[in-house]
Amino acid sequence: MLVQHPPQQLILMSKPEAINTVEKLIDDIRDEYKISEDCYGKMLMGVTEAVTNAIYHGNNGDASKKVNITYQYDVDKVSFIIADEGKGFDIYNIPDPTAPENLEKASGRGIYLMKHLSDQLIFSNNGNTVEMYFHTT
Repeated sequence: MLVQHPPQQLILMSKPEAINTVEKLIDDIRDEYKISEDCYGKMLMGVTEAVTNAIYHGNNGDASKKVNITYQYDVDKVSFIIADEGKGFDIYNIPDPTAPENLEKASGRGIYLMKHLSDQLIFSNNGNTVEMYFHTT
């Protein structure tokens, strides 16, 4: 008999040290649900990048704004919904980080990484909310 686990929620302040909390969360999920090292690595990098974007780009590093993370383990996948309190952005107007003129830039690869690390990536709410899905099998 398969058991569906209820969604869990974590609310973080938009501070750099929140990333440590996210890393611990991913470690705990790996341990509790026996996630493979491959999936764990993708989740760690992808979710950390999403939360970093929410803190620095969405909430502009404003510590009074929050980042809300909802996560759920369900048989063969782990899902994360990360939402910030920022103004949002146009997901369809993001420079290609692999274009020659962008290769030397220090930033701009976060969404590209998130897209390639997750099995499914969905933006909504004017770009303030991202859903990430990782298959565990």
